[in-house]
Amino acid sequence: MMRILLFLATNLAVVLIASITLRLLGVEPYLNAQGMNMNSLLIFCFVFGMAGSLVSLFISKWMAKRSTGTQIIEQPSNATEKWLLETVAELASEAGIKMPEVGIFPAEQSNAFATGWNKDDALVAVSSGLLNRMRREEVRAVLAHEIGHVANGDMVTLALIQGVLNTFVMFFARVVAQLVDSFLRKDDNGGLGFFGYFAVVIVAEIVFGLIASIIVAWFSRFREYRADAAGAKLAGSGAMINALARLKAEHEMPDQMPDTLTAFAITTGQSRKLMEKLFASHPPLDDRIRALKESAYR
Repeated sequence: MMRILLFLATNLAVVLIASITLRLLGVEPYLNAQGMNMNSLLIFCFVFGMAGSLVSLFISKWMAKRSTGTQIIEQPSNATEKWLLETVAELASEAGIKMPEVGIFPAEQSNAFATGWNKDDALVAVSSGLLNRMRREEVRAVLAHEIGHVANGDMVTLALIQGVLNTFVMFFARVVAQLVDSFLRKDDNGGLGFFGYFAVVIVAEIVFGLIASIIVAWFSRFREYRADAAGAKLAGSGAMINALARLKAEHEMPDQMPDTLTAFAITTGQSRKLMEKLFASHPPLDDRIRALKESAYR
């Protein structure tokens, strides 16, 4: 129920912000008696496309805390929490970023994530399962991987890429619908009509959205390799490889990470089938381990 409410609240905020922005810009409706105004359509799609990504980015920490049940460590209550804070502080200093918030979320699977709207206002959280089962040098490597995401600005970059792709998905879907409508009008069929037009828009958005998802997933996989390399630099290649090997050994355990955070988690299991690989936010762990070993030998 909480996730549904958060989803609805986020979309309401997107519509409200985008609508206010369009009104302030004085953007005219993109559909009128003369046909489609391409300039208005592009601005409309850009505002709505970027609004969704930016709103999600700015509330990412708030959403992450509530969707995962992450408890922020304000004052350490035991030796593990004290070590966790000290380790993150050390890694953040080495990476040249401000100390992020540190938290623990309840999950049996070993996992971790980083999020936040900029590198100096981030959140790094680990699962209780990871703390219980991994050795400290492996936990440190996982934390280094997440700090690598923050230092590389991956959350911001991913949001911007998603926003641009959202823009083009919305734009081309409406252009396709308009072309279909114009084609039918030439045959004196009266065009698509109101509901037919938006039915074509929805179908086109699904098709173009799948293509956009493949592009976003490709970038997400690319940044995982970069974060692994950053983790290896901060915590040592051996520790990073051992941590990924431990995650691989656990990949059959159910993943309790919310869908909205899978792109920011260190692992989402293995992907073998072609379609799974195209849409996977993470490369297979074997490939990530192989890349680290090859890098270590160079």
